[in-house]
Amino acid sequence: VTLLYAFLHVRHNLKYFDKMRCLRKRSAVSFLGVLVICLLFMNLYIEDGYVLEGDKQLIRETATHQLNPERYVHTFKDLSNFSGSINISYRYLAGTPLPRKRYLTIGLSSVKRKKGNYLLETIKSIFEQSSYEELKEIAVVVQLADFDSAWCEGIVQDISQKFAHHIIAGRLIVIHVPEEYYPVLDGLKRNYNDPEDRVKFRSKQNVDYAFLLNFCANLSDYYVMLEDDVRCSKNFLTAVKKVITSREGSYWVTLEFSKLGYIGKLYHSHDLPRLAHFLLMFYQEMPCDWLLIHFRGLLAQKEVIRFKPSLFQHMGYYSSYKGAENKLKDDDFEEESFDIPDNPPANLHTNMNVFENYEASKAYSSVDEYFWGKAPSTGDFYGIVFEKPTKISKIKVVTGTEDRQNDILHHGALEVGEKIIGSKKGRQCTTYLRLGEFKNGNFEITDVEHKVLFDINCMRILVTKSQKEWLIIRSISIWTSQTSNQ
Repeated sequence: VTLLYAFLHVRHNLKYFDKMRCLRKRSAVSFLGVLVICLLFMNLYIEDGYVLEGDKQLIRETATHQLNPERYVHTFKDLSNFSGSINISYRYLAGTPLPRKRYLTIGLSSVKRKKGNYLLETIKSIFEQSSYEELKEIAVVVQLADFDSAWCEGIVQDISQKFAHHIIAGRLIVIHVPEEYYPVLDGLKRNYNDPEDRVKFRSKQNVDYAFLLNFCANLSDYYVMLEDDVRCSKNFLTAVKKVITSREGSYWVTLEFSKLGYIGKLYHSHDLPRLAHFLLMFYQEMPCDWLLIHFRGLLAQKEVIRFKPSLFQHMGYYSSYKGAENKLKDDDFEEESFDIPDNPPANLHTNMNVFENYEASKAYSSVDEYFWGKAPSTGDFYGIVFEKPTKISKIKVVTGTEDRQNDILHHGALEVGEKIIGSKKGRQCTTYLRLGEFKNGNFEITDVEHKVLFDINCMRILVTKSQKEWLIIRSISIWTSQTSNQ
């Protein structure tokens, strides 16, 4: 009996331990399951929190124009995959598909305005300011982005009457995207405390531009965006081609030919599908010109590359948003900008005390930059040594800026030289010929090739009297007649 009792007791204990093991296993599985779920929720919470904080930071940086796109590169890793076009059925209101690829497409998007309409004047300016040879290389695409069909029909009729020969020649196309292709435009989030109608206006504008970019992606090698109230400088295409050629071999995403809004922004056509997708992804977040800053930053162009003189000028007085007044003008615009300087390759140097990173090379660039040196003394100079002997026809030097009108060269002269001596880093000319003095901080001379009998190897700006003011050399422009073969 004792043995039987002991056996039963042991058996009972074994069953108990088996149950405990099963419970522990089930508990462990349940615990691990709960732990995994908790970790997932924590991860989502952390990720959402990170994204929200990222959005807040993005808004703060955009509002203060302190953009830092490197923070958000992870968000847009798939941007490089957006190489395909967006599936949209476009309506041709005037013109037909281009028979051949062009050098440059000019895109315009227009909507009905409460006051004023500048679209016809803009189209007229594009064609009138282009030579016959230039017209062969451009295509103009006008997108009528208003859902008022009566307005669209009226505008198409006006365009067809005034520009019939350009439509027949395949230089002008008018398109429209039906409203059904647009995303939701009502009830969007109100970033920057914009009123609801303002959010709807700028969000729709982003979509308008996205559809226009998508259409133009395969029409040409390059694309420039204009607004529908713009005046063009004469022979702007030749100026654009000259700038593109000068940037050959360097990386760029956006070249800017105006400092206003979405005017005169130039792209490689192969980037248009990505830009179209990008604008659609964030159409409700912020205005298009802010999104474009982020776009070029995410594609690794950190700095603005803007050229002067500006080739396009805003001429509209009334905005397309509620007919509000818009008096913005680009003070760097020049109507006759065909005469763009050559600035032949050269080495640049100075013995002045340079302020921060405003180095000598920035005065010789056509980009909107300048050289800035601390108060120069008598005998200080800014020197240019050309890579090849050069025949020069015209020289123009501008000092000071609008913000720093006293940081000009108060007493100085411009000289050209010949017979280079010295090593590669310390090259300079042995003799110099003075061409004239600076007046009110500026210097300009023409017909240089008739006044200088030798091929020019060097040019220098010489300080002839010390000044307490600092010196900004805003731009140095040189036009060549030919390069010597010596």
